[in-house]
Amino acid sequence: MSIRHGLLALLERGPMHGYQLRAAFETSVGGTWSLNIGQVYTTLSRLERDELVAALPENEGQRPYTITDGGRAELNRWFATPLERSDRPRDELAIKLALAMTTPGVDVAAVVQGQRTAGMRALQEYTRLKTRTGPDDLSWALVLESMIFQCEAEIRWLDHCETALLRRRPAPAPASATAPAPDREGAHR
Repeated sequence: MSIRHGLLALLERGPMHGYQLRAAFETSVGGTWSLNIGQVYTTLSRLERDELVAALPENEGQRPYTITDGGRAELNRWFATPLERSDRPRDELAIKLALAMTTPGVDVAAVVQGQRTAGMRALQEYTRLKTRTGPDDLSWALVLESMIFQCEAEIRWLDHCETALLRRRPAPAPASATAPAPDREGAHR
């Protein structure tokens, strides 16, 4: 999600200044993405430059912004346009595992297990949070459910990775036919 479109969506609710936008953004995503106030004001400056928002007169030391017709049109375009897979951020876990497999001395199975454990902990936490979500907080519930589904998918993918690793692991070498036979007490001669 772009901060740009997030701020436009929040301004569609009504005029807000930077700190209000930051708080509303973080509330809307359930605190899963915290914004630096500098990001907010930098984005507002760009939106104003692009005539998607307009600054209103200062009020009690704060400058509120409002969405323009051009901003509203941009926001509607964004909502109407499905995200392409190429629009999504890179998958850092897939990159990490690919590099682990090609880096000498890395225990890939331990990397997979460590990530699975972290994923299970996150899944448990998200599920706990979901039980505390009120019936009037649908936007936060949907964000939480998305996080739950992503965790479940990641754990399932890690299971697949582990299975693939086991299938490709070289078979143990057979016992040599020239190995000494054990004596009666089980020791080799």
